[in-house]
Amino acid sequence: MSAGLSRVRDVFRQSSRNVATIDEARTSPPPSVLAPIDLTDPAQVAAVMHIAARIGSILITNGTTSSDVKAHIHTVTSSYGLHYCHVDITVNTMTIHTIIGVERRQPVSVFRVVDDFSYNYHKLQEADRLIRSIRSGATPPEMAEKILDDIEREFIPHRNLRFLGGWTVMGAAVSILLGGDLFMAFIGGLTAFLIMVMSKILSRNDLPYFFHCAIGGLIATVPAVIFYRFTAALDYAIVPSQVISTGLVVLLAGLTLVQSLLDGITGSPVTASARFFQTMLFTGGIVAGVAMGITVSDLLGVGLPPLETMLGTPSFSSALVRIAGSTVAAAAFAVTCFAERPAIVVSAATGFAGSAIYYVFLLPLGAGRLLATFACAFIVGLLGGLISRRFLINPVITAVAGVTPFLPGSGIYRGMYAMLNEQMVVGLTNLSLAVGTCVALASGVVLGEWLARRIRRPQIFNPYGAFRRAGRVTFQQIRRAEQAARGRRRRKPTA
Repeated sequence: MSAGLSRVRDVFRQSSRNVATIDEARTSPPPSVLAPIDLTDPAQVAAVMHIAARIGSILITNGTTSSDVKAHIHTVTSSYGLHYCHVDITVNTMTIHTIIGVERRQPVSVFRVVDDFSYNYHKLQEADRLIRSIRSGATPPEMAEKILDDIEREFIPHRNLRFLGGWTVMGAAVSILLGGDLFMAFIGGLTAFLIMVMSKILSRNDLPYFFHCAIGGLIATVPAVIFYRFTAALDYAIVPSQVISTGLVVLLAGLTLVQSLLDGITGSPVTASARFFQTMLFTGGIVAGVAMGITVSDLLGVGLPPLETMLGTPSFSSALVRIAGSTVAAAAFAVTCFAERPAIVVSAATGFAGSAIYYVFLLPLGAGRLLATFACAFIVGLLGGLISRRFLINPVITAVAGVTPFLPGSGIYRGMYAMLNEQMVVGLTNLSLAVGTCVALASGVVLGEWLARRIRRPQIFNPYGAFRRAGRVTFQQIRRAEQAARGRRRRKPTA
């Protein structure tokens, strides 16, 4: 019994000393260089920079902000002795540049384009472990290349089943979060399943993603129309707006709306602007698809019922059920992104804490929805950041999964519905609230994550200023090098 308790205490003490990879990257250089490369050989320098670029592409694909990706790349390059390195990330392009040599300075650059933006948190976690291993000096460059090859080729068992099953559960949970009952949860899960099956089919035929969103928006209205007509004959009323809003949340979860705002807040305005425009374009496709579905249903004589243009306030009893729905939705989204089991559990915990704080602010405190959303995102960023650091989980996973259930699918649908019914003021108000919700989610996560880093990160230590100064090339340095070379030639004895 005592041996078991001591083991638990040892594990707890070890976990309490755990620091996130990004915290180590931002606060201190690698402790030592295990396999320093020949800094005068352009081939070796370019190979190390290519390893860093491959790791950076995995981070960018999974929603890591540009500033954090730069910190990780600097960690990888400096671990192999390349302490001076400039990194530029613009949307989906990455450039790494350095200058090598002592007397003859030579520039070396590596350019990489990231063309795959599908979430895969298993790869993200593997890349996080690889960065830790490189930083600790346990992985030479050749081994790092082989590990990256394995990460890129790694097969996930039951990939399609896990993907579609996770989205189905998430659709059902979001329906409950929006106030639906078990039958509404069934319809929401079916809607999410149909949307993702169609997305899988369209992806195999290389159709631009804009049309994925438009067709997904159309599919989101089909179950609402069919079940509304079917249940009306049975004297059982469903709320079609909740079904359509569930489909919109599922579609928005695949976009980078919150991530684009995270880039803007953390100091990457160009990347943020491009991603925000792309997200707005895809959101326009979703809205067009829903509008087309509503129009077709009207032409077929199956019109949807009038919709209240503003959201009501839930009761205390329904808030408990919605908190459960939010918890399941966060965990299900982590499953769809192929996260590992500890990350799924932590995502569920952060989703529960965030949704609980949301309804505490909304009901007992009487705060507005935007303030409650900001408080929810802050708790997700803070609590998720602290827990993920303790268990060595990348904080990006818990942050994105925790705020995904609160994406403003209902606000976008209500705004679009009001504008289609010539209620421009109400429509613009709802759409503005939807954008404000995304801003509140992004800013809250950033602030909570910032505080978590201040609590858990190590002391800042950066002794490599001389290396950075040596990387600058000036005409004075070139002139001194030439003078030194001429002096050596004069002193060289003649035969």
